[in-house]
Amino acid sequence: MKAGYFTMPLHPPGADTAAGLEMDLAQVIALEELGFTEAWIGEHISSEWENIPAPDLFIAQALARTSKIVFGTGVSCLPNHSPLMLAQRIAQLDQMARGRFYWGIGSGGFPGDFEVLDLDPASLAQRGITREVLDEVLYLWGNPTPGVRDHARWRYRVPKHDTEIGIRLHMKPYQKPHPPIGVAGIGPKSDMLTLAGERGWIPMSINVVTTPVLQMHWKTYTEAAARVSRSVDRANWRICRDVYIGDTPAQARRDVIDGVLGRDWREYFLPILRRTNTMMGPKVDPAMPDDAVTPEYLAENLWIVGDVAEVTAKLRKLYDDVGGFGTLLVIGHEWTPGDKWHRSMTRLAREVLPALP
Repeated sequence: MKAGYFTMPLHPPGADTAAGLEMDLAQVIALEELGFTEAWIGEHISSEWENIPAPDLFIAQALARTSKIVFGTGVSCLPNHSPLMLAQRIAQLDQMARGRFYWGIGSGGFPGDFEVLDLDPASLAQRGITREVLDEVLYLWGNPTPGVRDHARWRYRVPKHDTEIGIRLHMKPYQKPHPPIGVAGIGPKSDMLTLAGERGWIPMSINVVTTPVLQMHWKTYTEAAARVSRSVDRANWRICRDVYIGDTPAQARRDVIDGVLGRDWREYFLPILRRTNTMMGPKVDPAMPDDAVTPEYLAENLWIVGDVAEVTAKLRKLYDDVGGFGTLLVIGHEWTPGDKWHRSMTRLAREVLPALP
């Protein structure tokens, strides 16, 4: 099992943006030193908590401060974007990364982003728009025909190739035909994981769902792949989890429940799950009341928390229960002070993962 990182990022409203970005970058640098293989950086245009609207800018800076770790957008919320500009920015970023880049895509899920875009998420229109933007970007990375590209949500012209002064949509990805594409899913029958299966792309499962939902994620992905006769490899599957390793099980629980992890769930994750009618995600028992989903419950049933022995056992059980997966993506938080977080990640990299498949 490999270790990766998924940061949304998470900083409370009113936090110093520049200081938060510096902290996020420092975490990435520290994780590369510990042997983490990848880091995915989130995107939202209207979330004060998940406050990076342009992950490509963050990744560009991080590439210059690291040498091995692979970065990914986690994810480019495709309804947010003009496909023309997105195609140029992602292709340039891939050129700058020279192979250290994955393009994560999704349809988004934050209520404010849908409001900014004047989309009603209940209509599920975002799903169709996502596929249309995606296909347009892939078209532009090929050999697009000169002429007007007219759509309900965008309009532009592909220029004629002028060799005399060099007019052309010239920017193409460094990796051919494009960077590896990762697709994030939430619901058991996620349309995004269906898309990933259909096209042979990387499946990614978010941190707010229980093991039965993860099992359904793999089923959804593999069934979509089977319909188009694609083979699948569990080593490509990424699963996100909140992970913390303390000196003792009791101390680890105190650190997360009373600390940043508990705060982020009490003040952000649980309210947004209620707002979006997705409180079923973290429930082991679908019949349990919403108010029973507390940090104390999460520490026992969803988060991977404990000492080295307990976290090793929990990750081995997760691996066995879902049938295997390739990379554990640890969720980023605003860990202050950072010494306990760094000690936790060091234990994960050097003591826990070597004992796992």
